[in-house]
Formats: sequence, C-alpha cells, structure tokens
Amino acid sequence: MGERVRMKLEVRPSKVEGNITAPPSKSYTHRAFAISLLAKGKGKVEQPLLSLDTLATLEACKLLGAGIEVEKETYQVKGTAGKLKPTGEVIDARNSGTTMRLMTAICSLSPKPIKLIGDESLSKRPMGPLVEALRALGVEARCEGKGGRPPVVVEGGGLQGGEVELNGGISSQFLSALLIACPYASGEVRISIEGELKSKPYVQMTLKYLEEAGAQIKRNQELTKFKIPGRQVFKPLSVRIPGDFSSAAFPLGAAALTGKVRVGNLDPSDPQGDRRIIELLKDFGAEVRTGPDWVEVEKGGLNGIEVDCGDNPDLVPILAVLGSVADGTTVISNVPHLRYKETDRLAVLSRGLSKMGAKIVELEDGLKITGVRELKGARVNSYGDHRMAMAFAVAGLVAKGKTVIEGAESIPVSYPNFISHMRAVGAKLTELT
Repeated sequence: MGERVRMKLEVRPSKVEGNITAPPSKSYTHRAFAISLLAKGKGKVEQPLLSLDTLATLEACKLLGAGIEVEKETYQVKGTAGKLKPTGEVIDARNSGTTMRLMTAICSLSPKPIKLIGDESLSKRPMGPLVEALRALGVEARCEGKGGRPPVVVEGGGLQGGEVELNGGISSQFLSALLIACPYASGEVRISIEGELKSKPYVQMTLKYLEEAGAQIKRNQELTKFKIPGRQVFKPLSVRIPGDFSSAAFPLGAAALTGKVRVGNLDPSDPQGDRRIIELLKDFGAEVRTGPDWVEVEKGGLNGIEVDCGDNPDLVPILAVLGSVADGTTVISNVPHLRYKETDRLAVLSRGLSKMGAKIVELEDGLKITGVRELKGARVNSYGDHRMAMAFAVAGLVAKGKTVIEGAESIPVSYPNFISHMRAVGAKLTELT
C-alpha cells in the first residue's frame, strides 16, 4: 500500500469563522464494515468515512471474501456468513490499530493462515492480550514482534469457545474484536474484564451495531461480564454512518479559542462518547449552542478544568491545547492508555506544547497544565500521529509567529478534509513537502 509522502504543516495566527460538515465517524465505519463481512446476505453502509484507516479495514474485508459494490456514497457489502474465503495471506493494517485488532479476531474464522502487518508505528502497539485471549478460545495465533507486538499470525481454523479474562486498561478494541468474532465460535464464550474498562463508549458503539445485526450477547450493566452463545450468523446491516465527534472536536476547539464555527452532521444525542466535547467546552467557558444535527461554538473567556477522560481519550489532545491558554490550571486524568496509541500521546503533547511555551507537566496517567497568556510559534513533531498533528495545528492558530508541524501527512488517517475544512473557516495553513 506504500508509504505516505512526508509533509509538514505551517500554521500562522488566525481567527476561524463559518460553517463546516463533520466527517463520518471513523469508529462506526470500521465496525460497520467488519460486521458486514461476517453477515449473511448483502448489507448497506451509507456515507462511510473513507480515510487511510478505514480503507485498510475495507481492503481487509475484500481480502477475506466480502463482495463490495459502490454507488455514490453507499457501499453494498455482500457478507460471508462467517465462512471467510481469503484471496491472500497478508492483511496490511497500515497505521490502523482498529483494523489490526478487529481483523485479528475475525481471522480466527479463516480456513487458512493470515498474517497481519502494519507500519512502523502500528508495529509498536500491544497485541498480546488479544492474541492470548484467542489462544484461550482454541485459536492458534502468535505475535512475531517483541513483547506481544505485531506482526500477528493467525492460523485460523475456528474459535472453539470457552472462558477468557481480558485486561480493560490497555485498549477497549481487544474487547470489541472478541465481541464481533465470538458469536461465530463453535461453543459459548464467556468474557470477564479485569480492572476498569477504558473507553467504554467504544464498546457500546460495537454492541449497538451488533444488536442491529441480530447478535445475541448477554452482559451486565458495567460491561465487565459477557456471555456469547456460539454458532450465530449476523443478518445484514443497513446503516448510515453518523458524523464523528472525535474529529469535530478539533474545529470546535479552534472556535473556542479564536472565533465562531458551526459544525453540521453532528447529532448531540448519538451514543458516541466523544459528544462529551459539548459539555467540556461549556465547562471551559466557551459559548456552545446545539441543534438537532449541528453544534456551534464561539470563543469565550476560558478557565481551567479538571476532567477524567478515561472514556474519552481521543479528546485529550484538544483539551490539552485549550488548557494551555485557559486561566488557571487544567488537570486531565485517568488516561494511562494514551501511552499505547500511535504514539505515547501524553509524552508527545507535553513535549510539543512545552516547545510552544505551555506550562505542562506529564503525570503518570494524564497531564497538568497551567494556562499561559500566549503560546509562541515553534517547530513541533507529531511523530506521524494524526491527532497530535491536528492538536498542534489548532494550537498554532493562537501562537505568536509561525508554527511548523512535522509528520502532518498522518492527518488523513482519521480526517481527510481537516486542512481544507480549517482553511474554509479562515485558518492560515500551508502544506510543505
């Protein structure tokens, strides 16, 4: 699939004002394609996000036997009824942890071995807990990287069922992967979560689409115990992918700092956990208004907040930027799992924002930020992490002088139109190769 061409992004101080449309949800798109792959019959996915990450999942679905037809913004997916028919032996998940995790579990249903690989960043992300869980359920699987890292080889042959314990503190994607694959096990599967389940709303998104596909999954209210009968077959999904609050948080955060922006294609009642950005921007002191399918944010006098982001780790980058210039102190806690993302996001945020003059202290499980009157332009490295690049771009809008962000070629991983959307509302962004 080739390496991305390296790109820097130059940002100059700007005010943002205008209307844009939120991109479709990355998380929902991954899940819709993965569940459709396993369903019996032809499903329909309307307005999916077509980003580098979700295209990796779509390519994996094709390789495992899904039939894909495209008409305008609708993808018809003919599923395999759980009887995968691989046309190759290697899945390249690129930079996508979600693709790697969901497809590792799904490949346990493959009649022949599949190797899952990714780029340099993905090859550093943990896979051991998921592979160990699959092995406990009778699957022959192994990590070829050191310390339970990719590449992953799944010998296939089917899930037998049984009991597994899963640590809830590293990634909720391990649980989502098992929830999607285990209904096709030959026997009942019981899953217990050890410790606190981080990013719980993402598991609720998985369960929402599984229920729409007719899956029978019994669980307790805390989402720590699951009982999944075997030999199920999903019915086809017919879904329209909603707008993505995780991505919209960046232009909304930019508006809170310097202007007024309305973002459409956002349903404030959607179960996405990151819709919490609405309340958090209000807590910071921004002016926030909502309609049935839009959120509008206007600059206000910002004050520091204390926030537990255990369920909303993808909001931490923009919250850290807001905290950098808010009056008083902002404390972001309960996000140790951010150290296992595309980068160690706590370390990268601390390093980059400090270079821009922020007073930021890296905690074991979060960040403590004392607001400053003004950030200053600097050269910062996103280390090829899309959310770091977008966060630093927003910071650059309120930094004196010029900010240059290295590794900005990663932005299309989740928000392909971020740069054009931000320019449309007045942000001074220049791409440099």
